[in-house]
Amino acid sequence: MRRIPAAIIYAVTQTTEAAATAEDTLTRRRRRIHRAWFVAAVTFVTIIGAAAFRSLPGLLIDPLHQEFGWSRGTISSAVSINLALYGLTAPFAAALMDRFGIRKVVAVALTMIAIGSGLTYWMTAAWQLLLCWGLLVGLGSGSMALAFAATVTNRWFTERRGLVTGILTAASASGQLIFLPVLSWMVEEHDWRPAAVTVALAALAVVPFVWLLLRDHPADVGLKPYGATEYVPKPPPVTGAARRAVTVLFKAARTGPFWLLAGTFAICGASTNGLIQTHFVPAAHDEHMPVQAAASLLAVIGVFDVVGTIASGWFTDRYEARRLLAVYYALRGISLLFLPMLLAPSVRPPMIFFIVFYGLDWVATVPPTVALCREHYGEDSAIVFGWVLASHQVGAALVAFLGGVARDVFGSYDVVWYASGALCAAAALMALVIRRRPATELAVA
Repeated sequence: MRRIPAAIIYAVTQTTEAAATAEDTLTRRRRRIHRAWFVAAVTFVTIIGAAAFRSLPGLLIDPLHQEFGWSRGTISSAVSINLALYGLTAPFAAALMDRFGIRKVVAVALTMIAIGSGLTYWMTAAWQLLLCWGLLVGLGSGSMALAFAATVTNRWFTERRGLVTGILTAASASGQLIFLPVLSWMVEEHDWRPAAVTVALAALAVVPFVWLLLRDHPADVGLKPYGATEYVPKPPPVTGAARRAVTVLFKAARTGPFWLLAGTFAICGASTNGLIQTHFVPAAHDEHMPVQAAASLLAVIGVFDVVGTIASGWFTDRYEARRLLAVYYALRGISLLFLPMLLAPSVRPPMIFFIVFYGLDWVATVPPTVALCREHYGEDSAIVFGWVLASHQVGAALVAFLGGVARDVFGSYDVVWYASGALCAAAALMALVIRRRPATELAVA
């Protein structure tokens, strides 16, 4: 039997090893993109589609006032109900997701938004605005609140949670960026009704993506959460969703960090959704700025909100969350004190600077707030954050209503800007008071 030359054996061995190495590299590349990132992407698109309705309320105040003669306070009360329900529904929605799954809850919520927005096309009385835009859209939007993003993040990620929270939070701003210029053009050039129909269609268009592509838990597809070292089995459905949400509330309410987080987040909602998003366009219009120009400025806020929120998520993974919150609120309060001096018939560089600055800070508070909820409340953190978000929306609802009343009483929004700036300063101090959870407690949790 002839011997195989050593050179040939060596060449074959090297070729085999190279092929094995290439196969391992290819396998690693295939596995490099975890399914969690695709779930996050679907969640991002879903929130973008649902964000259309968030862009509309501030554009409706003047058109509805002119067409129906309703006071700004009456119109703002519908926005107030919407914002309040947006927050109060969130903790129950988080519990319902534990019971029935994310897909079912989100699909139903989007359908409710579409129905509520679509029915406003035929409204002729103020109570119909309260019912459609206040009740139906409020309930639907509450189920699509940031608690949805927190639930997805908690289930699918153990690493990069701050970054993912920032990205998903930025989705709402991206939706505002996409829809606000279009909706303002519709309202200005045609009527408010086509804008309402557009919101309804946008919500319906996202439902198939949710149903076909979103998954409730990594175990549904046989995967570990991103960054986890061990497989996490899917927990059984949790019954008594409403009871659990209330139980978690009472448990959290016995702790100091909950009230501090709720208080700071209420001020966050008051100074963003309740104030700027609802009243910036009519306030700018009071100074003879065109509606489309004012709406475009809000869209620019959406651009920089994406940058600021993702950056905040990155910072939250690396720095102490409560100090980040203090900085965010302090800078926001200072900027609001200058706003009355910046409103003018035309857009000037100082106003652009304010818009960019406010955009970077818009919801940068969300990643550190979610991180603090997770630090203090562990597995219940998504539901606790839902209740904290409820305070956010209650604050937004109060200022949305009081801002309209102040405009009717004083003839301007100046007092609202100054009061909100003072509240942000108080929020900065409250954030610093939040205690860090001892390392021994974290180890037990």
